Amino acid sequence: MTEPKMPRAFGRLWSAATVSSLGDGAYLAALPLFAVALSSDPVVVSLVTVAALLPYPLLGLVGGALVDRWDRRRTMWLADAARALLLLVTVVAGAMGLIGIPALLLLAFLLGVGELFFDTAAQAYLPDLLARDRTLLRKANSRLRGASTAAGQFLGPPAGSFLFSVGRTLPFVVDAVSFVGSALLIRSLPKVPPPPREPGRSLWADAREGASYVLRDRVLLGLALRPAVGNFAYAGAEAVLALYARDVLGLHSVGYGLLLAAEALGGLIGAFLAGPLEKRLGTGTALTVTAVAEVAAMLVVGFASNGVGVGAAFVLCGCAMAATMVLGWSVRQAIVPARLMGRVGAASRLVSISAGPVGAVLGGWLASVAGLRAPYLAAAGVLAVMTVVVAGMTSNRRIEAALAAAAARPSEVSSVDG
Repeated sequence: MTEPKMPRAFGRLWSAATVSSLGDGAYLAALPLFAVALSSDPVVVSLVTVAALLPYPLLGLVGGALVDRWDRRRTMWLADAARALLLLVTVVAGAMGLIGIPALLLLAFLLGVGELFFDTAAQAYLPDLLARDRTLLRKANSRLRGASTAAGQFLGPPAGSFLFSVGRTLPFVVDAVSFVGSALLIRSLPKVPPPPREPGRSLWADAREGASYVLRDRVLLGLALRPAVGNFAYAGAEAVLALYARDVLGLHSVGYGLLLAAEALGGLIGAFLAGPLEKRLGTGTALTVTAVAEVAAMLVVGFASNGVGVGAAFVLCGCAMAATMVLGWSVRQAIVPARLMGRVGAASRLVSISAGPVGAVLGGWLASVAGLRAPYLAAAGVLAVMTVVVAGMTSNRRIEAALAAAAARPSEVSSVDG
């Protein structure tokens, strides 16, 4: 049987995502450096990261409901255009010496709002563009994840650090240009009419419907728990990674950077291993295997005595996380009704992102009372429990049944225009 062909429009979407990821990588590397240049207070500096994450717990559910009401293609390119304008205003303000910590916090928050709307709309638009074809969705998510890792984690951060050393606002210029390029590419994509919705419903009622849909569906709940528990465990481990690398492994800043690069390398590999794993094992079993790999990686880090072993563990961990994301996104996009895609995606991401700060605080506390190895061993334990709990929720049988039920539903989306 011949596999379906990827539409040419996906190439433009992929290009837009790659360009935007490169700019984001530069910006995200420069943002904390800018904060450190303005204040030496670690609490103040950490608030910049918090400000960038705040839009999800504050606006995530409502944002998902709005995306399901709006034209998703238009939402994406307008979000990019708005972020480009915001960054250009920041560059002008920086040239005039008007940027302080409050302005930086506002910038991080508003860019986070733009990211929320763009990412939610993109995840909802993709299954419409690809006619919810399972094979195409997996391939598309693999390519998007690989591009995001290569541009946003390998190329962008070192470029951003270098550009910041030349001029503090120069990385913001690069990010603004990337958003302009992305907006132009996305505006050229085919139009997909918004799915029909029940008239007269309030925005909050729509938002609650998306959250309750996730909670009632065992497959979707399992797919939401994986990144949520993973972020909780990894945030606790990574919160003390710089100290662990220095005090336990005897690594300096270069060695620490290599550990981060090892995780990014694993992510790049995992994005393209997701397909072969799924074909050989089935989606549910592949998800269980990646969960076991994450447990093993954290155990190795917790007991390791040298940087080589830890680096290998980080490659394995990054590989497993990326494969999990590709498989999880593809299943969700194939089984969720089009009219709920934005809300379900936003609700799932809200849970996963909100778990990270809690895990980071607990990881720091655990390291202070039980030593720097403790957060990694605790992370392994938490991930092991999650593996057992979620394995039955996302088994091959359950996922295949969900895919069959989705295929039997009448289509809610008109044909792609363009």
